[in-house]
Amino acid sequence: MFFRNLTLSAFPTALDLSELATRLAEFPLKPVGPLELASTGFVPPHGRDAEALAPECNGALWITLGGEEKLLPGPVVNAELMRRIEDFETTQGRKPGGKMRKQMKDDLLQDLLPRAMVKPTRIDALIDTRLGVVAVNTSSRKAAEHVVSHVRTALGSFPALPLNAEVSPRGVMTGWVAGEPLPDGVTLGEACVLKDPSDHGATVRCTDQDLRSDEIARHLEAGKQVTRLALNLDDHVSFHLGEDLVLRQFRLLDGALDSLDHTDNDDLRAELDARFALMTGELRRVFAVLTPALKLSKAE
Repeated sequence: MFFRNLTLSAFPTALDLSELATRLAEFPLKPVGPLELASTGFVPPHGRDAEALAPECNGALWITLGGEEKLLPGPVVNAELMRRIEDFETTQGRKPGGKMRKQMKDDLLQDLLPRAMVKPTRIDALIDTRLGVVAVNTSSRKAAEHVVSHVRTALGSFPALPLNAEVSPRGVMTGWVAGEPLPDGVTLGEACVLKDPSDHGATVRCTDQDLRSDEIARHLEAGKQVTRLALNLDDHVSFHLGEDLVLRQFRLLDGALDSLDHTDNDDLRAELDARFALMTGELRRVFAVLTPALKLSKAE
């Protein structure tokens, strides 16, 4: 189990989260009701047979926000609605008005919901009490805030805000590609996104590309700036850093994974914990490098 995308928020390290598991237990995932579209609540990260809602590994808490969503495909709903409207026109001899059409759609949804299939969902999050950082396994700010908001509801107060940099990430990444020194241990990958800073400027997406090539240099000379950049930290981690400070395509490399080969974990839960602890440690290494480079703000 490794997170693929990390959307980050910061909270004060002095915050006491010792009662987190107890509070989360008051907001469990409940089966979606017959007339509900969705249900959301916390579930054990290790699976439905587990009990711990916030297991601690390597000084970080692992939580999972689960969900159940009713599947009502738009084309199916629209086709049935049109059939009902046509039946109304045939029997009543007139077209339904806007208010009646809305009521007909509401009635249709109430009829379909009890028979709709249910799709389970989960979003994992890492809460690092040492760093004061929440890393949600998503590239969507909206989805990350959804998780943070549910934690806030459970705790009553959770002052976590999106990670912020005191310098322009776009400017720093553009400088790195242009030849400015990178932080110790960090090397360029082979992918980036370059954008013209004008309102309707061009966007260039590069993959499998030498970022120090003449082609990239010409884009920089033309005024384009780097908004997403592939980076490697030693031979342990690769990721794409965005100007929104989201870490996408976060991947542990052989240098990190080799440590798992020396563990004797026949138990699946122990194996998951070992992977989570490894990921936590590597994320801290990445944070130690990016914090001074981007002047990441700490929550007070």
